[in-house]
Amino acid sequence: MLNFIQQYPFILAFLLGLVPALFWLWFWLKEDIHPEPLKMITLSFLGGMLAVLFVLPLEQLIYYYIQNQNTLAFTLWATIEEIFKFAAVYFIALRNKKITDEPVDNIIYLIISALGFVTFENTLFLIPSIAEGNLLDTLIHGNLRFLGASLLHIIASATIGIFMGLSFYKSSVWRKIYTSCGIIIAIILHTVFNLFIISESQTNIFLIFGGVWFGIILLLLFFEKIKKVGVKN
Repeated sequence: MLNFIQQYPFILAFLLGLVPALFWLWFWLKEDIHPEPLKMITLSFLGGMLAVLFVLPLEQLIYYYIQNQNTLAFTLWATIEEIFKFAAVYFIALRNKKITDEPVDNIIYLIISALGFVTFENTLFLIPSIAEGNLLDTLIHGNLRFLGASLLHIIASATIGIFMGLSFYKSSVWRKIYTSCGIIIAIILHTVFNLFIISESQTNIFLIFGGVWFGIILLLLFFEKIKKVGVKN
């Protein structure tokens, strides 16, 4: 069994990346009063996964040229990831008002895209450990990414969705302004997380993981607020 896993590490890595994503997908979809079409959910998830293929070469290019400048490198990485996650689901769902006909739909689809991105990203991250037979190390790192990086992607993408939801009934100009603000804040959150996580200080790690879970609580509160925006209008 171990030999099979080491020969085909992608299988286990993908399952370990997919299962947590499916849990969060179920969690957020049940928060949506009017369920989204399965086809659009699937396409948005796959779109998020596809975004990774475009992001990785660009991140490697950035690392090659400015690897000694952590803040700049992490800012550019966060910018690329947030823009590509957003772009993937924008062309699939967000620009179609027949699909995103409620303010909360923007949050849902952006979270779905983030989960697709996280699934593939975590898969690639876990493959080396599995290939080397370090299953315990794989489980530890998988859980850490589930508790940290995966939730960060959800929060960052959902932040954009929240701003889009708040501007849902505003003019086109204001919707673009709100969306741009959401993307900028998502990039800042993503960058701060990355800078904290590379620190060897246990205090910083505990703070950032606590901050991420606090962010999830805030996201739930904003989610309910966006639901009311749709009801009032």
